[in-house]
Amino acid sequence: MRRVTYSMSVSLDGFVQGPDGDFDWPGLSDEVFAIALDEIRDVGVHLMGRRLYEAMLYWETVDEAELTAPVQEWVSLWNALPKVVFSTTLSTVRGNARLADSGLADEIARLRAEPADGDIAIGGATLAAQAATLGLIDEYYMRVYPVLVGGGLPFFARDENRVDLELLETRAFDSGVAYLRHRVRR
Repeated sequence: MRRVTYSMSVSLDGFVQGPDGDFDWPGLSDEVFAIALDEIRDVGVHLMGRRLYEAMLYWETVDEAELTAPVQEWVSLWNALPKVVFSTTLSTVRGNARLADSGLADEIARLRAEPADGDIAIGGATLAAQAATLGLIDEYYMRVYPVLVGGGLPFFARDENRVDLELLETRAFDSGVAYLRHRVRR
């Protein structure tokens, strides 16, 4: 069965965006970026809400000639990746995306049942919070940045029930970023 993964960059105090919507934090390096590149290679479909979808449209028109080779590779993989957008306000989407035609639980059940390869990745804290509340996330991937932002959009839903996790992988980088990968114990 396909895994459902949730991966984001997060501040040390647990936020994916600061109070001002910022997420440009210290510590991004080529080594840290390589994690995102490794993760996307394992993804078969990406689920996201409207805000993340709109933010990620940038990558469809970016001038790739100005990007480093690893970022060019990531952009190529990202743009080719099928995406499912959950929105009540959008009527159309662009690129390799489609609007979800059912609820999150039904969509994930349908995707898990398909004979496709690759993980089902969830991006965006709001959509991930819904999936977590429904018990649908199998693994959490966090790139923890060395910054305290004091508030903003949390990585974990504040109303989520207790979930026991098993640590699968850790990495520490000279930039101060730590990578954590946990599996949900069922």
